[in-house]
Amino acid sequence: MSGGREALLAQLGTGATSICRAWALERKDGVRLGFTDHDRDLAFDGWEFRAETGMSAGALMQTTGLAIDNVEAAGALSSSAITEIDIAAGRYDGAAVTCWLVDWTDVARRMVLFRGHLGELTWGTGAFRADLRGLTEELNQPRGHVYQRICGAVLGDGGCGVDLDDPAYSAEVAVEDVDGSRKFRFTSLQGFAEGWFARGRLRVLTGAAAGLVGQVRDDWLGASDRTLELWQELRAQVSVGDTVRVEAGCDKALETCRGKFGNVVNFRGFPYIPGDDWVTVYPQRAGLNDGGSYRPRTRDLT
Repeated sequence: MSGGREALLAQLGTGATSICRAWALERKDGVRLGFTDHDRDLAFDGWEFRAETGMSAGALMQTTGLAIDNVEAAGALSSSAITEIDIAAGRYDGAAVTCWLVDWTDVARRMVLFRGHLGELTWGTGAFRADLRGLTEELNQPRGHVYQRICGAVLGDGGCGVDLDDPAYSAEVAVEDVDGSRKFRFTSLQGFAEGWFARGRLRVLTGAAAGLVGQVRDDWLGASDRTLELWQELRAQVSVGDTVRVEAGCDKALETCRGKFGNVVNFRGFPYIPGDDWVTVYPQRAGLNDGGSYRPRTRDLT
């Protein structure tokens, strides 16, 4: 696309004003939306950019080094594009964003102004405002391994290796009773010990909240039913009859990995790492020197 960039820069040098911006937004669930501040729709690279969406943007601030690029976009809420319900549900959190500067008389003359993702997104009376974060923000996130007693993997990921599709660790059931969007009751979710799903995940598969995921705080059995409580309410309404997938929880302890999942070979923690008392250890001339925890000798004063 370097030829298109050079052509655009050459055209800008003539003082022509047939320039607009085009925005491509792709949510984590795969939904793709295109917008332009031109008065007609545009299309290129497999994207359709809709006009008259009320989309606009402030000045783009780009920097060198590790400072964060950012820009603010604003627009009118549209029932066929970005809706208040989807914003409240968090469906746009972390969505990928690309912005082009385009010659609307020839869309081949264009160049990328910004790549990044959505940060904070808020809405007011019929309009939204989105904070866009540049790619350099990723360089400010912590990376690497932490040496700790508990496991550093996420249950079911590549480092863990547990198959959450195994019926022993997950189930798909219909919600039979719901309190807000935080407590869910089931009578058909049987065959699992009490607390089996605590610290696990609840994924909504159907209904208005489809695609949302909640972290399970507690899981207890009643006389004939089971109740799951989330740490936080889901950001969309879950109704009776909606289908959810519940996945087993893990407290990341070695004993749980061995006894509940039979997966100790993939345990990603360091259960025998020395504790804080290790910093007080000093050499001794006699006694047991096996590298274990330091236990000072006591003097018999009787």
